[in-house]
Amino acid sequence: MGSLFRSEEMTLCQLFLQSEAAYACVSELGELGLAQFRDLNPDFNAFQRKFVNEVRRCDEMERKLRYLEKEIKRDGIPVLDTGDNPEAPQPREMVDLEATFEKLEKELREVNQNAEALKKNFLDLTELKHILGKAQEFFDEVGFYSAHKADQGYTSQMTDMNREEEQVTLLGEEGMRAGGQALKLGFVAGVILRERIPAFERMLWRACRGNVFLRQAEIDTPLEDPSTGDQVHKSVFIIFFQGDQLKTRVIKICEGFRATLYPCHETSSQRKEMALGVMTRIQDLTTVLQQTQEHRRRVLVAAAKNIKNWFVKVRKIKAIYHTLNLFNLDVTQKCLIAECWVPVLDLETIQLALRRGTETSGSSVPPILNRMQSFEEPPTYNRTNKFTNGFQALIYAYGVASYREVNPAPYTIITFPFLFAVMFGDFGHGLLMMLFAAYMVLKEKPLAAKKIDSEIWNIFFGGRYIILLMGLFSMYTGLMYNDVFSKSVNIFGSYWKINYNISTVTSNKDLQLDPAFDYEQHPYPFGLDPVWQVANANKIIFLNAYKMKISIIIGVLHMIFGVVLSVWNYTYFQKRIDIVLQFIPQIIFLVFLFFYMVLLMFIKWTTYAPRNPTPTSPYCAPSILITFINMVLFKSSPTLEGCSAFMFGGQETLQKLLVVIALLCVPWMLLGKPLYMMRARRSMHVPLDSNHHPHSAGTENGDVEAALPAVPPAPPAEHEEMSEVFIHQAIHTIEYVLGSVSHTASYLRLWALSLAHAQLSEVLWSMVMRNGLTFESWYGGIFLWVIFAFWAVLTVGILVLMEGLSAFLHTLRLHWVEFQSKFYSGLGYTFQPFSFEAILDTAATAED
Repeated sequence: MGSLFRSEEMTLCQLFLQSEAAYACVSELGELGLAQFRDLNPDFNAFQRKFVNEVRRCDEMERKLRYLEKEIKRDGIPVLDTGDNPEAPQPREMVDLEATFEKLEKELREVNQNAEALKKNFLDLTELKHILGKAQEFFDEVGFYSAHKADQGYTSQMTDMNREEEQVTLLGEEGMRAGGQALKLGFVAGVILRERIPAFERMLWRACRGNVFLRQAEIDTPLEDPSTGDQVHKSVFIIFFQGDQLKTRVIKICEGFRATLYPCHETSSQRKEMALGVMTRIQDLTTVLQQTQEHRRRVLVAAAKNIKNWFVKVRKIKAIYHTLNLFNLDVTQKCLIAECWVPVLDLETIQLALRRGTETSGSSVPPILNRMQSFEEPPTYNRTNKFTNGFQALIYAYGVASYREVNPAPYTIITFPFLFAVMFGDFGHGLLMMLFAAYMVLKEKPLAAKKIDSEIWNIFFGGRYIILLMGLFSMYTGLMYNDVFSKSVNIFGSYWKINYNISTVTSNKDLQLDPAFDYEQHPYPFGLDPVWQVANANKIIFLNAYKMKISIIIGVLHMIFGVVLSVWNYTYFQKRIDIVLQFIPQIIFLVFLFFYMVLLMFIKWTTYAPRNPTPTSPYCAPSILITFINMVLFKSSPTLEGCSAFMFGGQETLQKLLVVIALLCVPWMLLGKPLYMMRARRSMHVPLDSNHHPHSAGTENGDVEAALPAVPPAPPAEHEEMSEVFIHQAIHTIEYVLGSVSHTASYLRLWALSLAHAQLSEVLWSMVMRNGLTFESWYGGIFLWVIFAFWAVLTVGILVLMEGLSAFLHTLRLHWVEFQSKFYSGLGYTFQPFSFEAILDTAATAED
């Protein structure tokens, strides 16, 4: 729980591990995830390290597993995921794993090669079957076409291209009539991809000068490409020609277009006999292919049962050897030396893990764990759970806390959803948001197991507890504003009463009630009186003043809390001089000016009442803004006749005193620290180093429970030039003084977005939903159903999602800039321990 408010205390440790026990010890530390190892061989590249061969073996095993996984996914075989987390195998088990993977890969590759060869033969026979089936049609068509042309004495006018095609036709006719004479035509038959047919025809006609005759027909069913497994569409063709020269040219063109040529007999009887043989071979190949596929599936199903565990084992082995490559060898070459950052509270747990690793390896020499002194900045480690993790991620998005710096996350758990709800105050919209988050929280485990590959969904799911609190707080502020989908709820009735008759009320829309006579002089039990919902004349005026003052009050208190938290940092880091020279002038400046303005608001609310006499009647109430501006300018506020410019006696004197003291805080902040540093240097004392953080450390030899001696502070850095000190302090002072004004004004976004959200919700109701309530006939129900669906979609899409995102971003800015800038530097780096869980999660994310 302590690390929730401040990061864990870290220490740098030195490990001495026997070579035979190092693997098992690192494996145990990987299961714990509590040690961040340092690279003791920074000058060595990856190929010069001791365990580079073992890492290569792991890479090779991982490659084989990826190949198996690819084949399993290609066949659509479900992978068994039992959720088990097997321990890292011992080094001697690597040989068995390598043999298993080698056997599976070799067997699967042989099966794939055989299947590809069989599919290639099956494709060839299938194409030959289609050629033999179309061949007779082509021969009959050519003969019939040639005879028909000769009988008609074909003499029509043709273009150049048609004339040359006709010559090819007559050549075919003459060859067909000549029979076995010298003019007999030759032909080739084959199969080509369908999309290549047009280019194939043009190339044949141009290259052979029209002296060939081509006939083609499409194959109805697509064929499977044996190399890729894709379905392709092909066409059968036969090319008739005369002479060996044309034959050679035609064959080269077919090869260029990657057409497959097949033998085809000239006589019909031979083609029929050949077709029967082809059908018989196709049936035999189909049987063999089925048996091959069944064997392949059995191999993959067996591998699918264990591939998840195999991946886990190989990745753990690889991570261990990567970590061992960070270690250094001692002079005897029998001991490995490591350095790692570990949390002080977990030293005993780490010691026990090292002992388990030593026992597992069978080593007789116990490991040695020494705490070291270090002037290096330790990493920042905040323990989180599934609830606090989202809020901690918001803080880390701005910057990782410096070591042992105050952690804003526990306060953000309350302030973040509350400030969001101030801008998003609607009970109905908050209810929708809360229900969505509650669904993600209740279905947490099954939703996490699905591993949905959507970045937006993962953002929502990771921040489910933030959204849940934002929805709950929005429901609360919605009740405070008495706003439910832009409508009010009349729970306690109204404390206002109308003293006019009905005709006066209905005829005068600008009529306003007098709080001195028309209101019961008692506070409303909870939230706003519902009568304000029907107040057309001054509803906006009332809500505007109310929400603006509320936002200023919340903002000033939020900033004061941030300044107060800086004292915790100064006290912990023993910067007592910063308390005097930084915190005290800062808090005085903020309280004497801006908190005084907040007090004036409460004084005004409690002093001026509707039934009070003239000096304290609402008519005489001075403007807070004008009063504050004149207070800073030392001017008197204008007053009305019979009224006072001040709310209480002695206010003018008090205000002048507060402004003078606040202005004196500016040179206090500007010159105090630099002058103190100059005095410290002149008196030869150790100069103040505001960036120094004391780190506790000590030495330990196996006994964690022994007293840990404190380590003296790290030596200060080189002296900073005094000119730079003055410049930095001037920048810091100007930033704080001007920031106090701008940050206070920045909290007015709470008022602006709250009014905008309420008005947008009201406009959506009046322009959309109200139209669905105007019909009273039977079709009014159908129309209302359509209008309600449209209104619901706009409500969720615009008011909940878009407005919610806008309020979220504004809330984030208020925390990062206005709140955290008062005490949070965010200059640290995160603790990244050697953890199998983190490594496996990263690998799983990369695969998805």
